[in-house]
Amino acid sequence: MNTKAQAFMRLVRIMDDLREKCPWDRKQTIHTLRKLTIEEMYELIDAILEEDYPGIEEEIGDIFLHLVFYAKIGEEKKAFTLEGALNGICEKLIKRHPHIYGDATVTTDEEVKKNWEAIKLAEGKKSVLQGVPNALPAMVKAYRLQEKTATVGFEWDKLEDVWAKVEEEQEELKEAVASGDQEHIEEEFGDLMFSMINYGRFLKVDPEAALEKINKKFKRRFEYIEAKATKGLDEMSLEEMDALWEESKGRL
Repeated sequence: MNTKAQAFMRLVRIMDDLREKCPWDRKQTIHTLRKLTIEEMYELIDAILEEDYPGIEEEIGDIFLHLVFYAKIGEEKKAFTLEGALNGICEKLIKRHPHIYGDATVTTDEEVKKNWEAIKLAEGKKSVLQGVPNALPAMVKAYRLQEKTATVGFEWDKLEDVWAKVEEEQEELKEAVASGDQEHIEEEFGDLMFSMINYGRFLKVDPEAALEKINKKFKRRFEYIEAKATKGLDEMSLEEMDALWEESKGRL
């Protein structure tokens, strides 16, 4: 057994011990773990955005713990097994990579994605969008919807066409704002966001990651204002706060 397999089996054995001997671990269900798993995933995402490799390593370990935990519960309920889950993904990967494990030929990553979606449909999927989880954050979901429909040719040909769509949606939002119809404003605002996400995709920009980086930058700069303010923020004018904001750009 190699060191990777040894480490994985060590985790499995520890999980068996915890489930048997620890009151907290015995009490957990797939539903109580769910919110904790989501939290761990976001901690991994934070580490990825910061390119914090030690942090990524730690968070991967936490997520492995959760996966083994779910598998342990599945085995207890005789619903599924860890072996079944691992063999299932192995078989799926082999089947969906015929250019590696079969006689198919591809030259680009886009061809790989198209083959992947075609194989999924052949397996009985009713839609190329079927694999997009409903619970995904809206921005991530929009990106994935666009990415998947592009694999079957539902896609703009040129970057200029995508930007033209952004400008079209921008004008429609302005018209909606002028109308004062709040429901229509919300719809057109959503259309504009959706088209901007699509434009970002054409630019090879992950909109979720890009926005999160801006969130972090905004937070750092506003915290600078709070740290440097000589009086309460509610006593400061916008001009005074903006001066500290501009100062933060050179300091941070």
